[in-house]
Order: sequence, then C-alpha cells, then structure tokens
Amino acid sequence: MNKTAQQGFRITASTGLHKGDRAYQQDQVEIVPHKRIPGCALGIVADGMGGKSGGRTAADQVIMTAKQVFDRFSPNDDDAESMLRQMVVESHLMIKLTAITADEEPHSTLAAFLVLPDRSGYTVHAGDSRVYHYRGPELVRRTIDHSYVQRLIDEGKITEAQANTHPQSNLLTGCLGTQQDPPVTLQRIDHLQVGDTLLACSDGLWHYLSNKEIGAIVNALGPREAGEMLISKARQRARGTGDNLSLALIRFEPLK
Repeated sequence: MNKTAQQGFRITASTGLHKGDRAYQQDQVEIVPHKRIPGCALGIVADGMGGKSGGRTAADQVIMTAKQVFDRFSPNDDDAESMLRQMVVESHLMIKLTAITADEEPHSTLAAFLVLPDRSGYTVHAGDSRVYHYRGPELVRRTIDHSYVQRLIDEGKITEAQANTHPQSNLLTGCLGTQQDPPVTLQRIDHLQVGDTLLACSDGLWHYLSNKEIGAIVNALGPREAGEMLISKARQRARGTGDNLSLALIRFEPLK
C-alpha cells in the first residue's frame, strides 16, 4: 500500500501473520487506508484467546468492528481519541455478545495505530499486544502491557528480562471480552517524520526480540522485508514452541 499523505514523503506498509507452532491461527491483523481521506490509515493487531474457535472469533470481531468504526470516522470533523475509544469498547461488547451464544470464553487483545493526514498519530491498546514507534533505529516509545508481569516490573519485583521467562507471563490484567471493562490506553504522536516506523504486533513476535533488534531491522529494511525478518527471527528463537504471531508495520519514507 502506498499513499501520498503530504508533499515530500510517502507511506509504505506491510502486514505479517504466522501460525507459529500452534494448531490454530487466533491472531488477526489488518492495515486499512481510509476510503475517503488520503494519508489516513489504521493498523490493527488482535490476539484472540479462548478455546479452539473462540479466540479466532474474538479476533475477527475486533478487526470487523474496528473497520466499521474507522469507516465512519472523518478526521476533519471527528475526534480521533473518541473514535479509538469507541473502537475498543464496541469490540469488547461484540465479543461479549458472541460469548453468550458460545460454550467458549472468547477474549482478545487489541493494539492499533492511527495515522492522520496532518502527520500526527495515535496509538491505543488493551492487553499485551504492543505498538512501537521508532525514529530511524531508535525507540521513541512503546505501549506498556496490561499484564501481571508488567505489574511486577512496575513494582520493581522483576526486570523486563525476567518477565519474558516468568511462568505467569501470559496472564493479562486487562483485555477485551472479560467481565471487567477493558483498559483503553491512548497515546498521541504529535508529528511523524520521514524515517519513522510504527509497528503493532502480538506477543508471539515481541517476546523473542529486544527493542534494539526491532529498531535495527525496521530501519535497515523496507516494510515487507522487515516484517519477514522479524517473523523469521522470532520463529528461530521459539525453537518449536512459538505462539501465533502477527504484525502491522507502517513507514514514512522520502519521495525519490
């Protein structure tokens, strides 16, 4: 997908999805350019959980709902934060409605980035799927997981390195489809520059890669090649025990 958002640069993007070593694919990913507004796009990752088909159903609901909410959005007239908050809440309600008619308990994470025509942006997430913002190879910011091990990190009880091997590293403190209201963590990006990259991904990917490694790869390679390299490295390091993994990557490149 190439979109000219403003004179002087272009947006290039790529998605990646791999089943890992699981029997079923419960991640879903999409990058959606706005139908009416050039330079406006939404990237979203959903990591579904709950039974053989429950997780996939939940992730499908997130993607479908997000696209519907985004399609109604007009950057000139509507508030971006309100739209993203609505996306999370409506996805959560749709998953809960699905659960009423199913034996399984479908849940899902959500991690999304929104790019606007004025070169500002937003991130939103619920759960432990992440959004990274890089400037060249340097990490500007990443989202902070809604997870048990993140709480332990915040309390100074374990380090980030210890969190990756913690036996309860998959326990979430918030996601979509639970009895509790979902967390809605929003962050604004004031100005996206040429050389910036936004990456949304599930824990099946980031679990195996450091912030520095991701930055080096997204800076050195184009979106498609970077996505392939990130997935390849995660797969090698999983050593046959890898989760589903997904990514949505968008890059601001100079016009040549």
